[in-house]
Formats: sequence, structure tokens, C-alpha cells
Amino acid sequence: MSRLSESGNWFARTLILVAAVTAARLILLAFNRTDLFVDESQYWLWGQNLDFGYYSKPPLIGWVIRAATDLAGSDSPFWVRAPGAILHAATALILAALANRLFGPRAAFWTGLSYVTVPFATVGSLLMSTDTIMAPCYAAALYFWFALSETRRPAFAFLAGIAIGAAFLAKYAAIYFLLGAALAAILAPAMRIGWRNLALFLLAFALTISPNVVWNLTHDLTTVSHTMDNVGWVREDSTTSSLSLSRMVEFIVGQFAVFGPILFAALLLSLVGGKLSDTQRALLAFALPVVAIVTVQALLSKAYANWAVATYFPGVLVAVSWLADRRPKLLAASLAIAAIIAAALPILTAISPTPERNGAPLLKRYLGRADLSRQIIQAAKTSGAGAVYVSDRDMLADLFYTGADASLNFYAPRPAGRPHNYYEQMYAYPDDAGPTLFVLTGAPSCAGKPVAPVTTFNTAGGAYAKYNIAAYVLPSGCTLGTP
Repeated sequence: MSRLSESGNWFARTLILVAAVTAARLILLAFNRTDLFVDESQYWLWGQNLDFGYYSKPPLIGWVIRAATDLAGSDSPFWVRAPGAILHAATALILAALANRLFGPRAAFWTGLSYVTVPFATVGSLLMSTDTIMAPCYAAALYFWFALSETRRPAFAFLAGIAIGAAFLAKYAAIYFLLGAALAAILAPAMRIGWRNLALFLLAFALTISPNVVWNLTHDLTTVSHTMDNVGWVREDSTTSSLSLSRMVEFIVGQFAVFGPILFAALLLSLVGGKLSDTQRALLAFALPVVAIVTVQALLSKAYANWAVATYFPGVLVAVSWLADRRPKLLAASLAIAAIIAAALPILTAISPTPERNGAPLLKRYLGRADLSRQIIQAAKTSGAGAVYVSDRDMLADLFYTGADASLNFYAPRPAGRPHNYYEQMYAYPDDAGPTLFVLTGAPSCAGKPVAPVTTFNTAGGAYAKYNIAAYVLPSGCTLGTP
């Protein structure tokens, strides 16, 4: 069989199976009974206010959600989330094409199936996140970079720069690509692309990200500052920060869940489990520094399991090629485990609020948000208020989404100094708000006396089950201390 027919065969088979997985995800997504999570609601709101940057993230996720909902003519949770499954399918096919170029059609087929079913792709097809938006762009940058190293064609340098620039506009973690490219050039001479191509790549990258750079420079480096807050130890006094082995271990264990136990083990074992090709070493140069850096971050401060997701775009090619050569049965087992998880998670969202654990829904974190918003909106209309003040960011996020057509203004607390979230930055409580319903988790006082609530909300069975949340109308001349 010729290489051309082999290539066509892998593509057809991979496309059919990836499309089948994606179609099943979209069908089950239509039955998803969870509410938009806090971040998803915020990303939707960003899409209603298109800009080149936002408080905590670069802009691409807001643009994608806006495009999807406008094309669909609906802002329902399904359409906010639907791009996720499609983007992960595209990523799977791009990485499969790169695997075919580097390792042949067999590796391409297994790479496509392995990626589209890894746990983080499954979760990313259920909940919209910046990782999902970054994924196809990062994968495309890898494809163009390896094509560039093979051909030295300037067009690939330019395309790689645009692709990783787009990834950067989705999530700043895309900057890890530059570190990986530098290390790959050191470890594998074939990855040295030449100074002209490097200059063209950097130019394309700089031009692509320039709108967000300018936005940050004209907005007090808002997103950069928030990113530093997330890193934690950057802003902490070195005398008060402490190392935590437990956080580091928790993060490492989390990687087995994010990438899958067999694939992550294979990625680590590839370092010591036999001779690697120059191509595999180059891919490891893109992959392992990311997880190593975030592991140190976990030791110093905190790190969420998904912070190292950029590891796994090149990492899946290493793990699959390593297993295919040495432990093909484990590769099949990995796919079987991932397929079970890929089926179970969307089914759980469709049958929610069951099952329960300790008397509460297993997915309670994603339930009850829209219901509380509807209760608040009804209370505001009953009281005659035209504005709602909410002290909690999570509640505000869903209020803007669920209450988009409620003809009410929603406000956050006024920031004491630098805003701590997007709502304090853009929707701080003004002096001329007019009649306002105050939604608080504790009773306010006026002239030294507590104010009685006009209503107390039912928060059972969802994300706010442990909170006592009530609404208040303050007497004339009485305001919160620092609303």
C-alpha cells in the first residue's frame, strides 16, 4: 500500500470516529441540565461587550461565544458551550495530521482518537473554557513549526506566528510555546529554523497579539496584573509565603486525571524508557517544561490541574508514539478508559441533579445558579427596584446572563483600590442607581439597627446550599457603608 493511500485511510477513519464522538457530545449537550458556571457566564458577558481585552483573560473566548450565539440566534447554554466540542474535534484532527507527518498513519489514527477522548477534552466539551479556545490554535502552531523545521519555508514561519498569536489571545499560557521552541532547537539540531524564519515568526506573533498588548497598556495592565495575582508568590512577601509539598503532590496527581493515567505515565516514562528519536525529544521540549514550571508554582503557591494543559498538545504525540512502539495493548487500554469517562461525564450532566452524595447532588457546583437569579429578579420587580446590588461575584455572573432581558441594572460593590473582578471594574454601584434591592449574605444595619430582609431566597440543592442569602431594601437616607 502506498503512503498516499495509507494517509488517506488514516484520515478517513479518524475523521469518522472523531466526528461520531463530537456528534454524540453535541446531542448529549442538548440534554445538559447544569447551569452555566461562573466563568462561562462571565465569558458570555464579555461577548456582549466586544473588546481587545478583559479583566482576567485575553479576548478570544468572548469573541467565539459571541460569534456562536449570534450565528445560532440564541444565547442558551447549549450555544454558549457548543463550540467546545467542535474545537476539540478540530484539535484532534490537527494533531493527528502532525502525527502522520512525524510518525506515520498508524500514530496519526491513535493520536486523533486519544486526544478527542482525553479527560480534559471531555470536560472542555461540557464547559466552555480558555483552554478549549487555545487548543486548536496551539496545535496548529505545532504543526506549522514542525513543517517549518522540515522545509524551512517562510510561509510556515508566518503561519506558526499567527497560530500561536491566536492561542495567546485565547490564554496567555500559549507563551510556553516560545520556551519549547527554544529548548527544541537546543536538543534537536533539525529544529533550528534559521534567523530569517525566526524573525518572520516573531513578527507574525507580535502583530497578532498587538491589539491585546495595546489594550493592556491603555488599561493599567489589567489582565497582566490579574495573572500575577493568580501566580500568587509574585505578589506575596517572601517572608510570609511557604512551600507546600501537599499542593505539589495534589497537582501532580491531578495530571493523571487531566490527561489520563496511562498517557501521563507514558509521557513521564518516555524520559527513561528507552532511546528517543530527535522528533520525540523536540516534542518533549515543548511538553515537559510546562508541567515542570506549573509543578514549581504549585509548590510555591497554588496551581489548578488545568494550568499545565499546554503540556498535552505535544505530549499526546509523545505518549502515543512511545506506547505504539512498546506497549500497544496499553494504548488500547488508555483509549478504553478515556472512552468510559467521555461517555459518563455528559450522561451525568443530563441526569442531574441525580446522583447524590451525602444528601447533595454530585454536580451541585453547577446547579441552582439560574434559579437563584430568577428569584432575585422576581424580588426586585416585586419591590419596585430598578437596580440590584449583589456583593458576591458568582451571583453577579449569573444575574447578568439569566437577567439579560429583565430590564434591571446589576451592580457590584465599589472597589476599595484596584478592582478585584470584572464586575467591580465595569459595573460598580453608582451614586445615581435609584431604588435598589440589596442582595447580601449578612444583614446590613442602619443607625445601629439591623435591617429586616424583604425576602429570603431558597438555595437548597445547588451551589449556594450552605449560604443564607436575603434581599433588603434600605430605608431612605441609609446606605451600606461602602457600596
